[in-house]
Amino acid sequence: MAATVEELYRNYGILADEKEDLSKHKDAYQAILDGVKGGPKEKRLAAQFIPKFFCSFPALADAAINAQLDLCEDEDVSIRRQAIKELPRFASGENLPRVADILTQLLQTDDSAEFNQVNTALISIFKIDAKGTLGGLFSQILQGEDIVRERAIKFLSTKLKMMPDDTMTKEVEDYIFIETKKVLEDVTGEEFVLLMRILSGLKSMQTVSGRQQLVELVVEQAFLEQALNPTDADSVDRLLQCTRQALPLFSKNVHSTRFVTYFCEFVLPNLSLLTSPVAELDIQLEVLKLLAEMGPYCGDMDKLEVNLNMLFEKLLEFMPLPPEEENGENAANEEPKLQFSYVECLLFSFHQLGKKLPDFLIDKISAEKLKDFKIRLQYFARGLQVYIRQLRVALQGKTGDALKTEENKIKVVALKITNNINVLIKDLFHNPPSYKSTVTLSWKPVQKTEAAAIGQKRQSGEDIGATATTKKLPTNLPRRDARQIYNPPSGKYSASIGNFSYGDRLSKTYSVVLYELVSVYITDLICALRTRRLQGWPRTGLRRKRKQKPRPDLLRGLHMLLYPCNCITTTQQYLSQFLPSGPSCISQPSIHPFLSTFFLFILGCVFENPFTTSCHWLSRWL
Repeated sequence: MAATVEELYRNYGILADEKEDLSKHKDAYQAILDGVKGGPKEKRLAAQFIPKFFCSFPALADAAINAQLDLCEDEDVSIRRQAIKELPRFASGENLPRVADILTQLLQTDDSAEFNQVNTALISIFKIDAKGTLGGLFSQILQGEDIVRERAIKFLSTKLKMMPDDTMTKEVEDYIFIETKKVLEDVTGEEFVLLMRILSGLKSMQTVSGRQQLVELVVEQAFLEQALNPTDADSVDRLLQCTRQALPLFSKNVHSTRFVTYFCEFVLPNLSLLTSPVAELDIQLEVLKLLAEMGPYCGDMDKLEVNLNMLFEKLLEFMPLPPEEENGENAANEEPKLQFSYVECLLFSFHQLGKKLPDFLIDKISAEKLKDFKIRLQYFARGLQVYIRQLRVALQGKTGDALKTEENKIKVVALKITNNINVLIKDLFHNPPSYKSTVTLSWKPVQKTEAAAIGQKRQSGEDIGATATTKKLPTNLPRRDARQIYNPPSGKYSASIGNFSYGDRLSKTYSVVLYELVSVYITDLICALRTRRLQGWPRTGLRRKRKQKPRPDLLRGLHMLLYPCNCITTTQQYLSQFLPSGPSCISQPSIHPFLSTFFLFILGCVFENPFTTSCHWLSRWL
């Protein structure tokens, strides 16, 4: 027979007044348990009274827990919330895993307030006994209904990172890792992402060995021991999901070699056949982006030459040959499409793997292939320069909100892409090819040190989105090192001029190269002027230390002689042919004498002598 409200209060008073031995009032506690069979008022009272005296009647423990569970499943939501709120009081000793199991099942509720109450109750017992609570959660994840499994995984992915350090001990983290490995044996794509988020957040996984363990887990999920079926959308999606989860784990100590090898052997040969469950996703570009991001972390590779050759062949597919000329003009209908995004990814990947086999383009491919490759590079570079100029003109003067429009955002990204390709192509133009430049991939966030340079033209000649090996010349360069800028160690103060030499005439092929070399050396020599304080043309210098008279001020004298011929205007016009935007410093009167003399000398000598020799000659007077 159900107890009334009055009986419940009377029995509660009996138990509350007892100071010594509550167990002798077993009948009073049993009457409270019977309150679950009464009306709404009796049930609400029972939900509060049962947990209060639970610990004093171990013989009635099962009956008390079952009575409370009945209240947790009541039709009245207010009764359910009250019963759930009091459930953590039953979480003691061997009862805790059972309570955790019950609370995990209650996560399936659709009432938001009740759901929040369950979360709060789980967190409270987690702090009492983390391992016992995890036992109940993983039990439901492995054996429970789909909705319970889904919400239990989400609970772990969001709440574990908020637990205090004294709760998340090494033993608890090891238990999470072991149980998660069991769950990973059969998971969906979404579950895999959440579980990897759980493991990646564990402190024990932040070490090199911990991240290596996580990579091994991902390798097992990616099925890298099996060949890829490019027409199976699920298989392709699994590979992409696994690769995305592995990417943050890679470093100079945790290598991406197995993934890069798999992409080169099984993905690139079938690139055009790949299918994706997401219709709007450019699956080919997504794959190439992932490969490019993994490139810097690739370690020693068994089949390096074979894989590099596959990358090379795929790169050739996206770098077209120049169209055939008809009557000296290109046929308009034969203009190939330049796919900059694809080329950025492939060129970056080839550049990264090429570091490991520097003689690939020299000894590992035929002379005909190398010639064909250089022709493609030259044609692509010419188209690249035109596009870069157009983008710079379109973005010139735009700052702040103007750059945040959708159209300008696309142009900024396009400028990053083209500048990256430009830097990489210049490396491959070297003889032998160089692999020293570094770039930030266009879709990656700009580093803080680079943020200030966006939207501005750097004095050092670096482009937005590209980080060349050239470093800004220090203003406090010691006098004894000043001449190093004219014949510098590679990458120390200035960009190297490479091994290009010019005959009697400049061919169209090297016009792009001349543009780059002129811009680099203008920057270097202007820095030299400032470093050596030549703006004022002082007559003191190193020769005074050797007790010799200083040389006459030849540069200034020549300038004064040539000034009536308007040589400054001539210099600026000549420079504008190669530098569409021109260095901002060209208009400074303090460097007119130097620029006038330098460029008049180049006009007369560069077509007969190597450019480097000209600069060495000029450096004698600085």
